[in-house]
Amino acid sequence: MGERRDGWIRVPVGTEAGRWDTRGRCLRVLFVVHNVTSATRLLDVLPLFRDDLRVQMLATCTESSPFQAGVAELLAGVGVPVLPWSQALQTPVDLAVSASFGGQLHRIQGELAVLSHGVGYNKTLATPGAGSREPGAGSREPGAGSREPGAGSREPGAGSREPGPDGAPVFGMSQEWLLTDDGSPVAQAMVLSHPEQLARLRTACPRAVPTAVLAGDPCFDRILAALPHRDRFRRALGVRDGQRLLILNSTWNPESLFGDGGAEDLLPSLLPRLTGELAADDYRLAAVLHPNIWHGHGPGQIRAWLHRARRGGLTLLDPLEGWRQALIAADAVIGDHGSVTYYAAALGTPVLLGAAPLAGLDPHSPVADFVRTAPRLDPHAPLPHQIETLIAGHRPLPGPAELTTSVPGKSAALLRELFYGLIGIPEPLEPATLDPLPLPPYEPPLRTAPMRVLTRPVEGGGIAVRRFAEPAYEPAGDATQTGGGAAHLAVHEDQAEHDAVAPADVIFRYGAADDPRLGPPDRWGAEVLARWPNCALAAYITAPDACTVRTRAGAVLRIAGPPSGPDPAACASALYAALAGGAALDDLVARGLSVHTGGTAHRVTVTPPG
Repeated sequence: MGERRDGWIRVPVGTEAGRWDTRGRCLRVLFVVHNVTSATRLLDVLPLFRDDLRVQMLATCTESSPFQAGVAELLAGVGVPVLPWSQALQTPVDLAVSASFGGQLHRIQGELAVLSHGVGYNKTLATPGAGSREPGAGSREPGAGSREPGAGSREPGAGSREPGPDGAPVFGMSQEWLLTDDGSPVAQAMVLSHPEQLARLRTACPRAVPTAVLAGDPCFDRILAALPHRDRFRRALGVRDGQRLLILNSTWNPESLFGDGGAEDLLPSLLPRLTGELAADDYRLAAVLHPNIWHGHGPGQIRAWLHRARRGGLTLLDPLEGWRQALIAADAVIGDHGSVTYYAAALGTPVLLGAAPLAGLDPHSPVADFVRTAPRLDPHAPLPHQIETLIAGHRPLPGPAELTTSVPGKSAALLRELFYGLIGIPEPLEPATLDPLPLPPYEPPLRTAPMRVLTRPVEGGGIAVRRFAEPAYEPAGDATQTGGGAAHLAVHEDQAEHDAVAPADVIFRYGAADDPRLGPPDRWGAEVLARWPNCALAAYITAPDACTVRTRAGAVLRIAGPPSGPDPAACASALYAALAGGAALDDLVARGLSVHTGGTAHRVTVTPPG
């Protein structure tokens, strides 16, 4: 009768499954999901069972995490049968794989392997409640603050030689989590990525040591394997020549960079400064937020909170699929004590800590050492100088690179050997592999905020352009205070505030040249100039490297640059500045225009369309 309970599935498990199965002799591998964060780590290792007709994969959710949003959708996308937790506990399996100690894992009927859903174990947590193996009342989610997008809670380090701050045990590395009530290990195999974690385990929970297996970090191995594709990832994110990609990263919990529970709530002041102080053509901005932020507060709420920053050019990256590619592409990271920041440091990327709480961290863990030694963001000092100084003087910290994994590139082989050994069957003959990181969709910034544009003529010809999104005060290096410099306002046509469009010198938009709703670009330009009498130049951006402009004098021109050259909107502003400075249109058509952005000179052509 069990399989007929509400929500229980009847195929390919259950007492009647034999009647309906097509391959009913398969061995069962159950992926145990705690929340979206831990599920993504399990997706890293799912490919290890592909092409094996002897294995039936299943999934279940412990329903023990406060963060349940998104789990059903993620599992539906995976496409393997999903068992309700109550059914999973009554279904014998040959192997269960979990990336968290949350839930009543000791009740699973089968061999259990547990992976870290991060780079180790470093967070302290209240003792689990009796019998439930769940955090006690009022405690935070296991590993709070170290779970990151796409890789779970990523606890760098592991265990402790003594209880953490306030005597709390280290989640996943103390007997409260690793042993059942009778003192036996919960799991048959506990996967560690570095011997440093094993040393801590020996002190924290000696009875669990026989279950420890050094098998590397599959998440980090996927990152390492994708390093040769850095340029592709940068192009996918719309990073242009001369630009630096700056990643804003936050784990979850009140003490994180995104949180409001620290001594100073940094985020409200930091967000407008990112787009108001950092020139748009010098910096490409993107944010990686922990899945628990997304699913705890809701994606719509996150987008609403970051609306102004997004209008200024900040891109919110997919918390499951896009964050690893962004780390590879990044030039610098502003982060916190979470694992994505730690992974960035392991890659040798310059990191500034915008939040660096030590409370709640195992003081002996690598992540705690990283938080103590990494450079800090000064919330009151100018951002450009801090970032430029960080990059110029960067010397990678040795800890993250050395302690993330002791067997780089080998986790697939080691994990498959472990899993098949627990199942008790030979491994497939083909080499064990993890999925390569996919090439993200092309996602350039979409700036719809009013842009303060500073321009100046460059010796030898050309125009230097620096654009700032809604700066709260005049940007440093005001072009109007330098020889021959000028400033103007460039605004996207769809700017929500009518009063912001009316005074614009340049109005632009993005779209396909053959969009029937707007008409041909030259006609659109004529309509814009007729509607907005203050506008001197209208720019219709039709491609990543090209736009069609119409001047107040009636000239229609196409501006085109190199594929990774300047933003066509910046080129339109450069053309406006050149014409306003007295340049002859015929000369620009004949010779082109040199546009200087991000310290790089770009030669663009100025031609009649057609």
